[in-house]
Amino acid sequence: MILLSAVIITHNEEINIARCLDSLREVADEIIVMDAYSTDKTVEIARNRGAIVKQGYFLGYIQQKNSAISFASGNYILSLDADEALNEQLVQSILAIKSNFTADAYSMNRCTNYCGKFIRNGTWYPDRKIRLFNKRMAQWGGANPHEKIELAETAKVVHLRGDILHYSFPSIESQLQKNNRYSSMAAKALFTGGKKSSWFKILINPFWAFVHGYIIRLGFLDGYLGFSIAVNSAHGTFLKYMKLYHLQHNQQIKELAGEATTATVIPKEQKEQLEKVVNNG
Repeated sequence: MILLSAVIITHNEEINIARCLDSLREVADEIIVMDAYSTDKTVEIARNRGAIVKQGYFLGYIQQKNSAISFASGNYILSLDADEALNEQLVQSILAIKSNFTADAYSMNRCTNYCGKFIRNGTWYPDRKIRLFNKRMAQWGGANPHEKIELAETAKVVHLRGDILHYSFPSIESQLQKNNRYSSMAAKALFTGGKKSSWFKILINPFWAFVHGYIIRLGFLDGYLGFSIAVNSAHGTFLKYMKLYHLQHNQQIKELAGEATTATVIPKEQKEQLEKVVNNG
């Protein structure tokens, strides 16, 4: 039987980590927890449940997950976030293939729990993810915070029955907080990659995010929670492109200021006014 290593990244996940680890007990031959110096009981809980804990400063989701893989003994990796867990059907699906992996990677559906209810409509389900893979054929890539598995061109992928249960949003407030944090990370990643925002994207993309999730993907079937998800998804999209536009705006002002400084001697009063504009965005 091929060794299967489960890897998890953590930072202050004492509320979630026990559930995640317990769901892996039947399928994982070893569990690696890559912790970003948690200040709560995350590390203690992980060690008490038999996990191997490694620690390092958080440099980004992609970097952290690839670092976790580097500590794994097995070639086949099962990667979960701390707020995720395998349901029983997925556990049985993994046990069925574990004795003879015939693919290089395996995808599975993810079902998110929102305010105490599992959401099975809208853009959040089936939310197919590749989380079981041969590390010689795959690595984490994409752009923070929306990392994804990047496979070799010849890699074979098979879909497994069962769900990853995602306990991501215990409250509406938690989604709003995540929107703000993730939109900042996404805007910076897009800006670094040379992507541009525009008034069209700021106005139209959030509208499309709502229509796509709530109407086209039947998010309305999840009742008022489906409406809340669609509205907040649109809000997250708005924040991402608005923050990207702000970064572009600041860069343009700084470039103009640099050109003006190089070309001419700016009077002291005008220079002070220009510096105020740059600093205030």
